Amino acid sequence: MRRALISDIHGNLEALQAVLEDIRQQGVTEIYCLGDIIGYGPNPRECIDLVLDCQACILGNHDQGALFDPEGFNSGAERAIFWTREQLESPRGDQAANARRWDFLGELPRCIREDRFLFVHGSARNPLNEYVFPEDAYNQRKMEKIFGLVEQYCFQGHTHVPGVFTEGSNFLAPDEINYEYALAGEKLMVNVGSVGQPRDSDNRACYVVLTDDKLEYRRVPYDFEVTAKKIYDIPDLDNFLGDRLREGR
Repeated sequence: MRRALISDIHGNLEALQAVLEDIRQQGVTEIYCLGDIIGYGPNPRECIDLVLDCQACILGNHDQGALFDPEGFNSGAERAIFWTREQLESPRGDQAANARRWDFLGELPRCIREDRFLFVHGSARNPLNEYVFPEDAYNQRKMEKIFGLVEQYCFQGHTHVPGVFTEGSNFLAPDEINYEYALAGEKLMVNVGSVGQPRDSDNRACYVVLTDDKLEYRRVPYDFEVTAKKIYDIPDLDNFLGDRLREGR
């Protein structure tokens, strides 16, 4: 089985379309989305509609923020969430489609367990909200507690920074492992990176192709200037949200 793992789309339609086209060329049989379909970006409805066709999807903190009152967001992210909610509730839109999108978001699970694989948005300890950053590899207490909840392989998003955490307190960025890593039985936590808002100084969309014995990082260029222009044209979305697409940060 070849499975694509995507995460943190954040309403970026151009990035999602480019990634889905790349996925089609990889012989992938299933697509799993690890949350944050919406938030920040200018095309929440269109992105939800595309993710509806994925074989599985879990809830992200921005998805939950649109469903309920956002908590713990900075002012720019909060404004983006309220704007996103307005788009999903628009009386000018297709009300049946609006209802279908809300129902989809409202039914998303917080994690998926399948044999040796765990899929979350944040972490095994707090599937929705906990960040596990590269520098946390040096936080032995934190890593031991989280790894204690991982049976073998945990795949996550949330930080938008791709890489592999090993149980030996190492973080391996994709370029350090030639964009591939063997699944050899050791416990791993794998951040699959972000489709719609990469933050590792690489502005290309990022996702993972997973097989039974290895994972492969894929970087996909897309026309981020189109997405940025849409953001600049929406007063409720901070210009910074467009600027950062160009810089991958």
